[in-house]
Formats: sequence, C-alpha cells, structure tokens
Amino acid sequence: MAHKILLIAAGIVGAVSPLSVSAQEAAPPSAAPAGGPQTKYCMHIEAITGSRLEEVKCWTRAEWAEQGVDVDQDWAKEGVRVIEA
Repeated sequence: MAHKILLIAAGIVGAVSPLSVSAQEAAPPSAAPAGGPQTKYCMHIEAITGSRLEEVKCWTRAEWAEQGVDVDQDWAKEGVRVIEA
C-alpha cells in the first residue's frame, strides 16, 4: 500500500514540475527595453579566436552603434541585462 502511495506522489510531482517551470519562464523581449542616453545594454559578444569563453559587454546604445551593432535588432538573441545609469 505504501508503494502505491509513493508511486502516485512521484507521478504527481513529475507531472506538475514541467508545468511550473514553463509557467515561470517568460518569453524574451523582441526589442531592447527603452532607456536614456546613459543606459547601458549588456549583451553577449563572440568569443575571441582561440578562446571558448563568451564575454558580456555593457555599453550605451551609442557605443554599440559605434561597433556596428543595432541593439534593438540583436537584443532578443544576445541581450543579458540593462543597467540604468
């Protein structure tokens, strides 16, 4: 009898766990959040040749533009966080 209760409890936990995880994960924004001229946008950049470590850089929109990056276009894929200055 105890085995049946244990199996039922394990089944309930297994069935509920994926639902709770998917409910907590929000879809990433498609465009970068709005901010002022001093707001920094942190995004992943490609690893330097010979390295496997990906870096995160935090720059303003103007600084990203100087590097040829459109923050709104790349945010959904590479965005990490926003720092309000």
